[in-house]
Amino acid sequence: MSESPPTTPVCYRHPSRETYVRCTRCERSICPDCMRDASVGHQCPECVAEGRRTSRPARTVFGGGTAGRQGYVTKALIAVNVLVMLLSIYSARGGDSLGGAGFGGLLGGSTPLTSWGAVLGFDPRFFPPEGVATGEYYRLFTAMFLHYGPLHLLMNMWALWVLGRSLETTLGPLRFLALYLVAGVGGNVAAYLFSNPFAETVGASTAIFGLFAALFVIMRRMGRDTSSVIPILVINLVFTFAVPGISIAGHLGGMTAGAAMALVLAYAPRSRRTLFQVGGGAVIGLVLTGLTLMQTAALLS
Repeated sequence: MSESPPTTPVCYRHPSRETYVRCTRCERSICPDCMRDASVGHQCPECVAEGRRTSRPARTVFGGGTAGRQGYVTKALIAVNVLVMLLSIYSARGGDSLGGAGFGGLLGGSTPLTSWGAVLGFDPRFFPPEGVATGEYYRLFTAMFLHYGPLHLLMNMWALWVLGRSLETTLGPLRFLALYLVAGVGGNVAAYLFSNPFAETVGASTAIFGLFAALFVIMRRMGRDTSSVIPILVINLVFTFAVPGISIAGHLGGMTAGAAMALVLAYAPRSRRTLFQVGGGAVIGLVLTGLTLMQTAALLS
């Protein structure tokens, strides 16, 4: 009795294609179109998908996603600030929006867009009155994306590029974005509380000072040398107090809020890290909200 010739294996997804390659997980035959590179050999598409569902995504030491290594949030924040600067210049149709104001004429002046979005406590000279105290609370957010001219923008964006890439890599994109926004709003709330209510305040420096403080906190938490951070922080503080026209309250408030948020992110217990971080951020937000409402009541009394 004659034996039947051996059958050549075929791809389980493409029966018309012969192959001698098998999936290293399920051992089904797969053709070149179905091969997916694995640490050892190749896997079929179904096994790759199953592995992605069952494996835990990589996380940073503080629980964030590793996508932060690409710096997407840092780049997006810079892009938004640049776009808003262009819109600000357009709103003024040129004029002194590019230069002619502070720092010996190097900074730009106020534009219709900065007047709309700057931190302004309360100005009854307009009808109706304008300012945060009149219900324009959006100013506490929009002010961190506005600048007085390209030089003002350039200084802040350079600092954001240097600090942001490092912090976003360490924290992950979402936690870094939360840190940036909390610091920026915190600094603007401080400007609302302690600055002249008639003065307009804009700039990303509230958030930038928060990033400086956060970098110090996080480096200490990771056991790294902070000697390179302290001199830069001190120089910026001296600059804040020495140069006229800079919002001292905004810078110190941003630093305080950034440090508080960094402490929450860095020292959250590992077992309930995300819950602690979200809850801590919410508490900071409630404190800032309470301080804002108290100042509003004081200005309107």
